[in-house]
Amino acid sequence: MNRQNDATRPLDVVLFGATGFVGALTAEYLAAHAPATLRWALAGRSRTKLEKLRERLTAIAPACAELPLLETDADDADALAELAASTRVVATTVGPYLRYGEKLVAACAEAGTDYADLTGEAEFIDRMYLEHDARARETGARLVHACGFDSVPHDLGAYFTVKQLPEDVPLAVDGFVRTNAVFSGGTFASALTAMGRGPQMLAAARERRLHEPRLVGRRVRTQAGSPHFSGETDAWALPLPTVDPTIVGRSARALERYGPDFRYRHFASVKTLPMALGAPVAIGGLVAAAQVEGVREWLMSRYEPGQGPDEERRGRSWFTVRFVGGGGGRRVFTEVSGGDPGYGETAKILAESAVCLALDELPETSGQVTTAVAMGDALVDRLTAAGLRFRVAAVR
Repeated sequence: MNRQNDATRPLDVVLFGATGFVGALTAEYLAAHAPATLRWALAGRSRTKLEKLRERLTAIAPACAELPLLETDADDADALAELAASTRVVATTVGPYLRYGEKLVAACAEAGTDYADLTGEAEFIDRMYLEHDARARETGARLVHACGFDSVPHDLGAYFTVKQLPEDVPLAVDGFVRTNAVFSGGTFASALTAMGRGPQMLAAARERRLHEPRLVGRRVRTQAGSPHFSGETDAWALPLPTVDPTIVGRSARALERYGPDFRYRHFASVKTLPMALGAPVAIGGLVAAAQVEGVREWLMSRYEPGQGPDEERRGRSWFTVRFVGGGGGRRVFTEVSGGDPGYGETAKILAESAVCLALDELPETSGQVTTAVAMGDALVDRLTAAGLRFRVAAVR
């Protein structure tokens, strides 16, 4: 592997899409918390908006007055190639990623530049693997998708749980997610885009399976599970059809620490029976509506990208992911928790992921990799220091 990503580049991190809702929160987090030695820049398609954001950041940290501004459009392949070549890491918030993301992934894979995004779009992740994983392995680029609430608390939470269990034995982990948060326009648009592309998503997943190396001597399963009342969490457990269990499974395939036979199931944790009965109906109705292009576009127009909950509402938001893991005669109960998952914590996670890729001593890896594979303990330590909680609740 010839890693082209080295310290001779003028920048460590470029935040692309910095003026969007989550992008601006990520920029604010970096302004307040980035190491003084970090060489970072703001990128987006509007120079005027970038200048206004830089003024706001300067009020947080006067040194931000010198932040470089890179005017770049997500559709301009030449400009994206120049951007990728200028930095060690690109962190992007520009979605829906199926619509706007591929040219930046291609630029980073070609330049040997580490890449981090916030996508929860399974089809996009699979297509980027098919198109750009091989080139990224050649250049040394690490392509790390889902570096926000999708899917870091779940991926690193399962990783953290596995480390509490015996080695070299079959392991089973269940994750149970609870939150009171609301969506932003960008998140809603990404979700509707994914819901409206069921056949394409399945086709991309099938094609990826044909190209991925076969797992030899080990087995990894990510099962949907069935709705049930969980006595271990004292709540109703509903199978959660997100990208998170797939990401956990990919970490398990790559890391032998997950044992010779690993199984993961992923659930939403719902306290009351009426909510447990009503949630699948509501989700089903939204999925059905997303199949009709005109209805999907109308729904997107009701909540424009760039909009999101105000600071007061974000301050009241929280999330908890509880894990129940077992194997080798040991049973553990762990928890990952934090504040507003979709915005405050997602901005924090993306920022810390980018800094981790840029500055920390990490396992030697390349291509499309998960957060657990690329960053593992280093990112757990960073997020813990930043206020997320990883804890062992009980051991039996």
